[in-house]
Amino acid sequence: MLMPAEVVVNGELIEYYDISGCYILRPWAMSIWETMQKFFDVEIKKMNIQNCYFPLFVSPGVLQKEKDHVEGFAPEVAWVTKTGDSDLEVPIAIRPTSETVMYPYYSKWIRGHRDLPLKLNQWCNVVRWEFSNPTPFIRSREFLWQEGHTAFATKEEADAEVLDILELYRQIYEEYLAVPVVKGKKSELEKFAGGLYTTSVEAFISNNGRGIQGATSHCLGQNFAKMFEINFENEKGQKGMVWQNSWAYSTRTIGVMVMVHGDDKGLVLPPKVATVQVIIIPVPYKDADTRGIFDACASAVDILSGAGIRAKADFRDNYSPGWKYSHWEMKGVPLRIEIGPKDLANSQVRVVRRDNSLKIDISRTNLVEHVKEMLNNIQHNLFDVAKQKRDACVKTIRTWDEFVEALSQKKLILAPWCDEEEVEKGVKARTKGEMGAAKSLCSPFDQPELPEGTKCFASGKPAKKWTYWGRSY
Repeated sequence: MLMPAEVVVNGELIEYYDISGCYILRPWAMSIWETMQKFFDVEIKKMNIQNCYFPLFVSPGVLQKEKDHVEGFAPEVAWVTKTGDSDLEVPIAIRPTSETVMYPYYSKWIRGHRDLPLKLNQWCNVVRWEFSNPTPFIRSREFLWQEGHTAFATKEEADAEVLDILELYRQIYEEYLAVPVVKGKKSELEKFAGGLYTTSVEAFISNNGRGIQGATSHCLGQNFAKMFEINFENEKGQKGMVWQNSWAYSTRTIGVMVMVHGDDKGLVLPPKVATVQVIIIPVPYKDADTRGIFDACASAVDILSGAGIRAKADFRDNYSPGWKYSHWEMKGVPLRIEIGPKDLANSQVRVVRRDNSLKIDISRTNLVEHVKEMLNNIQHNLFDVAKQKRDACVKTIRTWDEFVEALSQKKLILAPWCDEEEVEKGVKARTKGEMGAAKSLCSPFDQPELPEGTKCFASGKPAKKWTYWGRSY
């Protein structure tokens, strides 16, 4: 399942906008985002991280302070150059990310050790003027995200938080979106521009053999503290520089979910994030007791809603039941309940699962228990199926020839690597082609054993670690 426009448009997640690379997020998508936001917001508040909001605009002087950082983002920065008919004296950038927006004020607010840690998060939009194939959710010129920016007195505290946040990102993917991810560390070449190191959760789209970065948690080290003079005095009156982190996940999460679970009929939504978990459809025949069927549907909605299940009935009379079935399948609703004359007579309902099309008849008396159990099964089954598919694509290799072969088979490649930047650049150069070059995705924290004397697959030098490689979004 790729990201065909018709799936996200017909599924009513997005609508195309008249500016290329920008998309309208419809309520069906927005409610998925809100479910994740609710979970994450509660969790970061437990960690004493507070929400704030900084302006969208960045002055050029500030943006250009951290050289590596600005070089990393320069091609994507959008600029405001006019107001009305007159040119601005100094053009103003629109934030591609907010390090340079926020850190001048961290330097103002942090004076002594009692001002630390400073832990802020903002829910906002950012603009990155991508020119390579804009794709809904995956590569768009404006997207929604959260970005956390924290400052600590010690590296130990910063290191610990990087992993705590990464674990929340794993939970969003695996427990909410039912998408398996690998936690790991990015290479020096792929890390965040200007940071010390980057950790990420990486997903894999098995249908087209591409890795996709799911979310990132960066330790920025003291680089930005140096540039923005974020200093503090410790208990002993000694001057020190803070250690900083930044971390973010975006609406890209929704795109990953669509590609991992979608099928020929359209979207497949995991119950935990589905706007509507159960759609109830009346199936009246010509001489049936239509009123009775409609009442039974309305009553089922009330019973399920009362138990905290997001249920809805489709009473539209200008569409046939068959049309409604495919409409709600396209929108990915996890469970469909059909009530016809036979169901009414037998005090039962027919339940159809979206993930595997399984149909069963269940009694109306213990509807809630059955539905809760089925939703739970669907959530777990989606994850298990996705994990089996992903695991079937993993290929462990040891030589360059094996690497090239696995790449042509669209595999997620695990290879021993010497961890040298020039070697990674070489891999990119040697695999350039129609499909795009291969690159390192991450070195998993969960490292398989590396036998003594193992050589790097690309350079033949002694290998230092196992790393995932592949083509990516």
